[in-house]
Amino acid sequence: MNILITLCGRGGSKGIPGKNIKKLNGTPLLAYSIKHAKEFAKAHSNVDILLSTDDKAIKEVASSFGLETEYVRPNYLANDTIGKIDVLKDAIKFQENKNQKEYDILLDLDITSPLRTQNDLNEGLNKLLDDDRAINLFSVSKPHKNPYFNVVEDSDNGYCKLVCPSDTRSRQTAPQVFDMNASFYFYRRIFFENGCKSAITERSLYYIMNHICFDLDEPLDFDMMEYLLANDKLGMNL
Repeated sequence: MNILITLCGRGGSKGIPGKNIKKLNGTPLLAYSIKHAKEFAKAHSNVDILLSTDDKAIKEVASSFGLETEYVRPNYLANDTIGKIDVLKDAIKFQENKNQKEYDILLDLDITSPLRTQNDLNEGLNKLLDDDRAINLFSVSKPHKNPYFNVVEDSDNGYCKLVCPSDTRSRQTAPQVFDMNASFYFYRRIFFENGCKSAITERSLYYIMNHICFDLDEPLDFDMMEYLLANDKLGMNL
């Protein structure tokens, strides 16, 4: 089984400028995912790692942590209107042409959501491999809100309504839902061959993390994660 690990990053960011290489508890954010990728590669055979970016500064930081890449993300894939799936398809095509081999599994590690463990990755992969019909798997966390109970949206009458109308009267009796925490995604080759446009398909699986995990969208998110790391509040070694 051939596995490709992708790390995708862009230089521009409206929420946290330069966040992919911004130092988090003294270490560039990108370096955490490089470490996770290398540890996973050591534990498995036939694993390659690819950095997908159009940013020179990101490539330089990656190089300083031992990840070199010849790939440069094309300009048409380097903007906020392009979906992640298109970026991944181009990356896997490049690496397959370069190495003259096909990848059975693609593991995408999101740079902006580094709160993951090797156990998470290994259990996630095993769950996907145990289901022959599943074409991908992504990490999730238990939610703070539930659309069947306390998440609302605008209604046509000018007032508001539950996102998912339900007869439930308590959060405990509402259908179970999960937050996609963007930390990692496993894709089988068939996912891309089928032309899927979203990570959520009719044959997708999820892996529930039993620890805190969230991605960095705003400066406050960065401050919160740095506090957790600096004060050893996570109970895990990144």
